[in-house]
Amino acid sequence: MQDAPLISASKLQKLLRSIGLDRKETISWAMYDWANSAFATTIMAAVLPPYYSKVAGFSLPANVASAYWAYTTAIALFIIALISPILGAVADYMGAKKRFMGAFAVFGILFTASLYFIERGNWLEASILFIFANIGFSGANIFYDSLLPHIARKNEIDQISSAGYAVGYLGGGLLLLLNIFWIQSPQTFGIPDTATASRLAILSVAVWWAVFSIPVFNNVREPIRLISRSEISNIKPLRAGFRRLFQTLRDIPKYRQLALFLAAFWFYNDGINTIIKMATIYGTEIGIEQSDLIGALVLTQFAGIPFTFAFGFLANRIGAKRAIYLGLCVYMLISIGGYFIQEAWHFWLLAFAVAIVQGGTQALSRAMFSNIIPRSKSAEFFGFFSVFAKFAGILGPVTFAFISQLAGSSRLSVFALVLFFLVGMIILAKVDLKEGERAALEADAHDFAALGGGESTAK
Repeated sequence: MQDAPLISASKLQKLLRSIGLDRKETISWAMYDWANSAFATTIMAAVLPPYYSKVAGFSLPANVASAYWAYTTAIALFIIALISPILGAVADYMGAKKRFMGAFAVFGILFTASLYFIERGNWLEASILFIFANIGFSGANIFYDSLLPHIARKNEIDQISSAGYAVGYLGGGLLLLLNIFWIQSPQTFGIPDTATASRLAILSVAVWWAVFSIPVFNNVREPIRLISRSEISNIKPLRAGFRRLFQTLRDIPKYRQLALFLAAFWFYNDGINTIIKMATIYGTEIGIEQSDLIGALVLTQFAGIPFTFAFGFLANRIGAKRAIYLGLCVYMLISIGGYFIQEAWHFWLLAFAVAIVQGGTQALSRAMFSNIIPRSKSAEFFGFFSVFAKFAGILGPVTFAFISQLAGSSRLSVFALVLFFLVGMIILAKVDLKEGERAALEADAHDFAALGGGESTAK
């Protein structure tokens, strides 16, 4: 007699429906989070920062290597922040969100692979290659995120956004786990040393990212293209993009709640991303072993999966804004605790705290933004979202680097992040989500009426 399955097909279908992953399109969309999260975990967080500090920058003092890494991150974010709004407007005009996403993904994958060739003392080359790889990663995410309001039904945006982050945690965590085995026991896998294992781990990210990106390009449709009568006459895409961008800038006063949300996001996401990007290099600086640093990040990846889903369900009960408040309060405690880190177990404890809130706060922020933007201009508005995210990402690492160089240690840099979360919470309290959703619906109604004589195509 065969054992009964742990979960029946009907219960599995119900579970998948509850998180929005019951359709090929939503599953394929979430799989891109699985694909590119390997870059966020192995490249940005776990393997490359310690490799940069100990190998590429072996001749640099520890705090200087931390500062140079922070400046490297800030430069990449600055470049993508400058170009993302116009790229979003052009993509909306051309009906080419997926093509732009693919171009940036290929760009990022190729430069990620090139990091394999970084060896001892090549910190400048590592910085340059990482800047280009990060531009590809961040640029592709703009257009990936802009697909969310088109694939999700109105009542499932929170769940699908959270599911994407959770799937990303799982995918990035699985590859990172394999990378750890290589790095901690290279001879077992026929690898000559730890440095080579680290380089192979970096190369594996490019392969992983490329392979698991295939479903989103095969199964997610290009959203409908809408252009007005004035745009039909063979206007050049770049010119049309600038026209749309300037019109949106003129219309910004109509989106007061959106502007308030972006201001809040600008501050609190700065703190979140600075913790993500600087955690392992900070741990390296204060003497935490690489095995503990990477192990704690693996804990964050896998523990983050259920908590990210939990935040999606929590948002349904108490509202997305209150759920984000809860996450930001935990982040303030993490920043304070980071100042006092002495032992490896302290780092593990804070990593678990990050796992509780990281995916949930970011997923709900993406979902909240999706609810208060006009869908007819989703790529353009996610371009603005990217600007705020990236410029926020610039201020945090630069502040971290400046305080680190001034104080001779990064402990005060970690503590200073409390201010970013506090200011973000204060501004977020002023956001009226219902008013924001109403303004977005009115803008869509106006755009569809104005574009009624224009061209509408779907691919």
